Amino acid sequence: MHRLCDGRELKTTVRSGTRFGCRNFVVSTLVHSSEDAGPARFGFVVSKKVGNAVVRNLVKRRLREAAWLELKDGFAGADVVVRALPAAADADWNHLVKDLSKALQRTAGRAKAPRQGDAP
Repeated sequence: MHRLCDGRELKTTVRSGTRFGCRNFVVSTLVHSSEDAGPARFGFVVSKKVGNAVVRNLVKRRLREAAWLELKDGFAGADVVVRALPAAADADWNHLVKDLSKALQRTAGRAKAPRQGDAP
């Protein structure tokens, strides 16, 4: 899994991508055109509202592992940003995986390529 680390790319994905929210997180997906299609890139945003550093890192690790499990289904050429909500700190592992799978399917189905003016 490739990481999405640059703040500008995270911002572009969140602003221009297709969003789906659930109780534990909000997923934004931005699909690139076919000539730019590389491997899927994931970015995770976990704010201090989720908990202290230990809790935030636990949530990030769990979301990263759940995303890794979902990569078996593809998502090539997509940038995905997962923004954790405070409920993610107390969420059961099975609910996280199920919700992330549902969110990725929903956003991938509705995702669009960025407009010309949205490129960083």
